[in-house]
Amino acid sequence: MKSLTAVQSLVAVTALLAACDSHSESLVSAPGSISADVDGGSAFSDWSTPVNLGPMVNSGSSDQHAAISKDGLSLYFSSDRPGGMGGLDIYVTQRASADDPWGPPVNLGPNVNTAGMDLAPAFSPDGHLLYFHSGGRGGCGGLDLFVSRRHDSRDDFGWRPAENLGCVVNSAFNDAGPTILEDEGTGVTTLIFTSTRPGGPGDFDIYQSTRVGDEGDFGPATLVTELSGPFRDTRTAISRDGLELFLSSDVTGRPNGVGGQDLWVSTRPTTSDPWSEPVNLGPGVNTASFDGAPALSFDGTTLYFFSNRPGGLGGNDLYVTTRMQLRGPDVAAATSPN
Repeated sequence: MKSLTAVQSLVAVTALLAACDSHSESLVSAPGSISADVDGGSAFSDWSTPVNLGPMVNSGSSDQHAAISKDGLSLYFSSDRPGGMGGLDIYVTQRASADDPWGPPVNLGPNVNTAGMDLAPAFSPDGHLLYFHSGGRGGCGGLDLFVSRRHDSRDDFGWRPAENLGCVVNSAFNDAGPTILEDEGTGVTTLIFTSTRPGGPGDFDIYQSTRVGDEGDFGPATLVTELSGPFRDTRTAISRDGLELFLSSDVTGRPNGVGGQDLWVSTRPTTSDPWSEPVNLGPGVNTASFDGAPALSFDGTTLYFFSNRPGGLGGNDLYVTTRMQLRGPDVAAATSPN
């Protein structure tokens, strides 16, 4: 016998499917915004119209490069607002629930930030590790990739001093924008990042490095050719199943661009397959301005990014867009009998 909650969830999903069939006006029809639907995998609605996070989070300065915690209650981002330690610092804003507003941003302090540039935070899936890049700690050259650890995955101010990922991964050039994928099927952890090192087709290109398990050193980085174009390819965000990846890319190097820098999506059938050619998220999400640095929620339904589009509060502002999951493991679990 189905529980009332399960029946209500089934009714909600059925109604949503019907709404999508009738092209509901509440959702943006953005080319490429439907995620991979391979072998009966997850499928999502189009992305909603992006919303500015407002003056509690954004400031008159540049606010950019977000990361959202697994529970959706802590939003990390980089900002050069007054009162920081120097350059861009990493801040956190918190909320009591997904329905509550974000609170005042707080600087993460000297274990993470420096007098230089510290930005592009990214969590490990378990929330115990924070990856980012920095130009204020020295290291292998240019910008380097770092990691900080905490014992309590919910303590936003328990980060220990950041450690350089080492010169096997980092180079004498700029290495930035880390993203982490932990493949439960293989036990392999993949670090995806962007770099200006020689050997790629553009100025910033997408690279990856792997290791087995949660600890140990990452191996030498290799170019991800299918995600790297002739100009600038930077920050990435990946779904937890490793089959959908969002990235920032210059429109000059890819067809069907909207502005100077846009958000794109690439998919693959399995984690051992190559990525598809990135597809622009379209004018429902992108604008003629700079739109970049995607950050995906753990359930894949919320995408944070920054933009300098008209109507913001500062140089760059943080925005959010959402979508509904129409089919996949999470929906199946919600509608299955108890």
